[in-house]
Amino acid sequence: MHLTRRELLHYFGATAATGLLGPGCIGWTREEAIPVDSWHKSVCRFCGSGCETRVGLRAGKVVKVEGLQEGWNRGRLCIKGLLNREILYVSDRAHYPMVRKNGQLERVSWDEALDAAAAGFREAMAQGGPDAVAFYGSGQLFTQESYTANKLFKGGLGTNNVDGNPRLCMASAAFGYKSVFGADEPSGCYDDIEHATLFFVIGANMAECHPVVWERVRDRLRTEPQARVIVVDPRRTPTARDATLHLQIRPGTDVALLNAMAYELLRTGLVDPAFINDFVTFRRGTADSPPLTLEDFRAFLEDYAPEKVANLCGLSSAEIREAARLFGISQAALSFWTMGLNQQTHGVAANRMMMALHLLTGQIGRPGTGPFSLTGQTNAGGGVRDTGSLAHALPAGRVVTKAHDRQDMERLWGLPEGRISPNPGLSAVPLFEAMREGRVRAALVMATNPARSLPNADRYRVGMEKAFLVVSDSIFPTDTARYADVFLPAAMWAEKEGVLSQSERRYHLVEKLVEPPGEARSDLDILVALGERLGHGALLKARTPEAVWDEWRRVSAGTTYDFSGMTYARLKALPGLTWPCPTEQHPGTCRRYVPGEDPLAKKEGRIDFYARPDGRAVVYLSEQGPFRESLTSDYPMTLTTGRRLEHWHTATLTGRIAQLKGIDIDYLEIHPGDAAVMGVKEGELVQVTSARGTVRLKALPSMRVRPGVVFALMHSMEHLVNAATSDYLDPTSAQPEYKLAAVRVERVKEGT
Repeated sequence: MHLTRRELLHYFGATAATGLLGPGCIGWTREEAIPVDSWHKSVCRFCGSGCETRVGLRAGKVVKVEGLQEGWNRGRLCIKGLLNREILYVSDRAHYPMVRKNGQLERVSWDEALDAAAAGFREAMAQGGPDAVAFYGSGQLFTQESYTANKLFKGGLGTNNVDGNPRLCMASAAFGYKSVFGADEPSGCYDDIEHATLFFVIGANMAECHPVVWERVRDRLRTEPQARVIVVDPRRTPTARDATLHLQIRPGTDVALLNAMAYELLRTGLVDPAFINDFVTFRRGTADSPPLTLEDFRAFLEDYAPEKVANLCGLSSAEIREAARLFGISQAALSFWTMGLNQQTHGVAANRMMMALHLLTGQIGRPGTGPFSLTGQTNAGGGVRDTGSLAHALPAGRVVTKAHDRQDMERLWGLPEGRISPNPGLSAVPLFEAMREGRVRAALVMATNPARSLPNADRYRVGMEKAFLVVSDSIFPTDTARYADVFLPAAMWAEKEGVLSQSERRYHLVEKLVEPPGEARSDLDILVALGERLGHGALLKARTPEAVWDEWRRVSAGTTYDFSGMTYARLKALPGLTWPCPTEQHPGTCRRYVPGEDPLAKKEGRIDFYARPDGRAVVYLSEQGPFRESLTSDYPMTLTTGRRLEHWHTATLTGRIAQLKGIDIDYLEIHPGDAAVMGVKEGELVQVTSARGTVRLKALPSMRVRPGVVFALMHSMEHLVNAATSDYLDPTSAQPEYKLAAVRVERVKEGT
């Protein structure tokens, strides 16, 4: 069965409040069917937009979810926002703890399951030391849960093997911000949309992946007809349909394009010399390398003149010049990007160059301007990046390689000096490789499904089978749970309490409204119970969501992430707060680094990049560099992957909703010309083969993709698309290159 989006509305008894059925299907509201006893403020648990919601309860169940009119989303929700209700009641919710016995997972008591988990971890550490164990988390955990896991493993067990699925989606953005501005996370806020005159969207299909934010952009376009949109994407996505200029770039050539735009901005004088002189420095490689000059940068860009890179990018030099001109003449340029820029082996370089365009033109720190990466998961920023729950990081911007930062955290956590390892742990892909090799012997996986979401997934499934695996999730079974030695049922969203963030640095409180099914517990309760059994109960003194949040506020105090003023009482009363927010009277910060607006910006003048030692943001001389995987006669096409509006990640949640099963997710978009050469017709089965593996999908000839490029969704539950994707990593961020894999596509003959 295949459903159109209009048919899907009918299935859910929903109407489009705005009367629009645009790409994002914005403004859906459900027809009143069940009376509501009480309403409660909450937040959508899906993407990094962080839409604020009202949750209606009746008889102890969630019966309605709608957008909060007072929220930044102005009452709007997309289809996934509505599905916050449905996901609580899908048939495959996990109800009971299980332990593998004689090859089968069997129901046991919580005590038996936690004892077994602790015994597995103790045995692994006895054999291989603290680095023989690991935690693999998620941007879907609450901040209190990621913070507590980070504390238990780094401070308690003594390993920095703490990482998670945010490494797969936004690590390149995090490293980009940190290296350019000295601090992670975007500088602006959603209110900038109402002031922008140019939207530069690169590597982001906002209309489907951040639809409510995109609808706010469309509001701006409706009210300001002179505003322009540039979309850079290898596909003609629903977002690209709104573009003034769509650059259908060849995958993986973003650095060359952005360098060419910088070249053109300098050549035509569409830069801000005063801003460059006062607030920018030029460097190559690292932030502490010797400073260079603007003339050095200008000379470096000579190799990136539009004529020189046009063929590489698959664009015309005129298109590149026009993009630069529109950016340079704009009164207020706001850029958005996400996985399309991040998921490549040049991801950090591409992020740095995107930020460089804003610095060269002074398009930052004013309303409507700035570089703004969007996060894929709701709490990848606050829960993981801010709490330092990555292998190289410590809370609030600290890093494990700096002695001062380690000592700071040892003091705050009440640990003896030297307890935190100075060695970065294993990031996501190397962590599962270490499991495959037997170096990591036990791991706790929470709220994520790496057996399906990792690139080159079959290779790393071997590691999951080999290691002692403890899996905590709300759904059973998942692909990862099939490898579990111990499975722990987890509560989700409104079944527990915690704080979520979103892309504009806004923190929201999600209150517990209903009971979880069966014996499921919150992930915080699970971490505390496991910590007790591993002998670190005294370290985890904060054991309630509010107590952990208060501890986290104290840890952030005095840093560039200062959340001190975000009390629970304020989060309960308000539709979220943006940081920095250092006092209980501070209203939250929309634009960072702006004196008079950001409480941490102390200097006078236009801007204060206070997180950098010299107060100057860095423009890097960033090379495009060679492709890690070139096209060959064996693998002549490029596979790239992405999402669609109605489904979420590996479809662990949305794939279990009956009505969404009619939404097709098992197809391969292929250019009609390529399909004709292969003799492939729509609906016929094709096999996509890379150097790593194969996947079979139905062919969908489409002009959305350029010749030589094929596109698949990451959601498929039936077919493992990630069997073919690339596990090459960006050398700085260790983020995998999902967006570029050399493949061949062949028609599958009947019976084979």
